[in-house]
Amino acid sequence: MWHEIQVVGGSVLTLFLMMAVGFFMAKRGMLTQQTLSQMSTLLLYVVAPAIIIDTFLQQQPTPDTLRELLIAAGVMVGTYVLNMVLVQLCFRRSAEGVQGILRFASIYGNTGFMGIPLILAVLQGEGMLLTVTSLAVFNICVWTHGMLLIGGKDEVSVKKGLLNPGVVGFGLAILLFLLQVPVPDPVMEAVGYLGSLNTPLAMVIIGAQMAAVSLPSLLKDGRLYLVSALKLLVVPLITMAVLLPFHLAQPTFLAAVILAGCPVAGITSLFAQKLGKDAPLAAKLVTLSTLLCILTLPVVTLAARALCGG
Repeated sequence: MWHEIQVVGGSVLTLFLMMAVGFFMAKRGMLTQQTLSQMSTLLLYVVAPAIIIDTFLQQQPTPDTLRELLIAAGVMVGTYVLNMVLVQLCFRRSAEGVQGILRFASIYGNTGFMGIPLILAVLQGEGMLLTVTSLAVFNICVWTHGMLLIGGKDEVSVKKGLLNPGVVGFGLAILLFLLQVPVPDPVMEAVGYLGSLNTPLAMVIIGAQMAAVSLPSLLKDGRLYLVSALKLLVVPLITMAVLLPFHLAQPTFLAAVILAGCPVAGITSLFAQKLGKDAPLAAKLVTLSTLLCILTLPVVTLAARALCGG
């Protein structure tokens, strides 16, 4: 047990050390908001699709792989739908403009920025098929259901839900995977190198974003702790309870739980700012949940490993 705590805790701590680089660079003025915006664009439009494509290029379309892919899609769609229904029961007394942000933050986690690096570190690359599938499901959901929560019906766009980088990259990866299109080695290496940027680049960006939030102000708002408890503990516990009877393969089960226990998605504050809602509240939700996940993610991961017989 102690060895498991060291592995998981050490992986989370490694991510936080990389975040510290971004935090201190931003505090020193070496990373501006414009720079962070450009880095995020690189991550979303190039690096994230690259890691999806790279994962699929390393797979063969065998019956087992296709079955795993279908299971991954079913698991992610099912868990998101369940969380949408359950969170709809929360925050009923909150103001309309705030209610959507609180519900969005309780459902959508930092799948790409935090989930992928942690799964690579803890599972040594196993469970990545589910992880990259989750990126496609995540992107479809946030640009449709997520937009509905924060911006209302007028902001919902099916086009954005289907034509964003994560979904387009997933679609291209699926085509290459199913058709077994021969890809030259230099192209595969280039895609692999770009995908490998995900972990350090994402952590630096998150750390720099945290530098813009006043940490003492996080202690004064009870809503932040409630959302963090829902996102970091309740959602992964429900995910474990729902998936356990299906007897999934251990990497798939662990990956699903780790993704469920990731902190509030950084896109929460981006959407709030874009739609003229309470962006400071969204930024605080992202920051506090990210800080607390260094305690909760090891616990959640160890609980999931124990439940599936690891």
